Amino acid sequence: MLNHRLVRNLDFVLIAVTLLIIAISLIFIGSATHINSSIEDRYWYVQRQGAFALINIIVVFWLLHYDYKSLGKMAHVLYGINLVMLLAVMLIGQSALGAQRWIQIGPISLQPSEFSKLIMIISLAHILDKRSGQLNTMKDVLPIFIYVGIPFLLVLKQPDLGTALVFMAILFGMLFIAGIRMQLLGKIVGAGIAFLPIFWFFLKDYQKKRLTVFMDPGTDPLGSGYHIIQSKIAIGSGMLYGKGLFSGTQSQLNFLPENHTDFIFAVIGEEVGFIGSVLVLALYMLLLYRGVKIAGAARDNFGTLLAAGIVSMLAFHLLVNVGMTAGIMPVTGIPLPLMSYGISALTTNMVSLGILLNIYMRRQKIMF
Repeated sequence: MLNHRLVRNLDFVLIAVTLLIIAISLIFIGSATHINSSIEDRYWYVQRQGAFALINIIVVFWLLHYDYKSLGKMAHVLYGINLVMLLAVMLIGQSALGAQRWIQIGPISLQPSEFSKLIMIISLAHILDKRSGQLNTMKDVLPIFIYVGIPFLLVLKQPDLGTALVFMAILFGMLFIAGIRMQLLGKIVGAGIAFLPIFWFFLKDYQKKRLTVFMDPGTDPLGSGYHIIQSKIAIGSGMLYGKGLFSGTQSQLNFLPENHTDFIFAVIGEEVGFIGSVLVLALYMLLLYRGVKIAGAARDNFGTLLAAGIVSMLAFHLLVNVGMTAGIMPVTGIPLPLMSYGISALTTNMVSLGILLNIYMRRQKIMF
């Protein structure tokens, strides 16, 4: 059992916000999918997401019994497991929507690239903790870029550009917290921008189309621009108060593709309007704020880096997903944390938040 003093140190605000976001997600997943299903499985997605949310709550509670510092001891093993999973996707993975990202285990489709984000955070936190104060030259950071670059390229090969970009957000967020010289960081960013034209040639044709068409979706309204156009119509038609739950025409009539996964925020905008959307975003801002507070309150550098990596991941997901549905960012297939339907993403996000709880719970040394 957990020591009662540790339990009192839990971040109950973070717990409440997380559970509230999950509850809201079940409502909108149900709204987005019920009209397209038969009577028998009308709420199949809701039931499945809810069941795995409960399982993950149990898993998180179990993980709280163990000090988060033990993750550092497992970092290299987890990194190796991560590479094996990503290689397995290339060999035995299932293809869908033009990408090979899933491994089928019985009735469950798992997406290893989702789990790889959290594993990357843990592994990178361990490496940066050992190199604290030693990130002054390109020679110091080059091994770190190679370390992240291997899984980055494996994910890009699937192809999964969205997750690959998440890796970069995690890397730069954690390097900043680890104390990299800002002048060096600026040079690295500048070099990255300079190499973008070369990176362009490694993208698939549909990825190039997505990156260019968001500037003017009307150039391909029935192809690459279709998702953006329908999403903007959905959000715009919601106006101030929305059309009401289960009453959004774009989602209910199936004009809006992927409405229970990548574009669930468009369903929120259509059905509860600007007011409801702002309230949902406020919950996310509170969640990120608690994450930043936990990073600052951690009792050691490893805990701070872990929390910083998790916050970087969640913030990037939120920024890109909401920007994508609003038509100000390209469509990259990045889900909205805790809100979009998806077992792998839900598990990764909930375990990540469980680690934040673990860090905050053990922010002080307990005296017996």
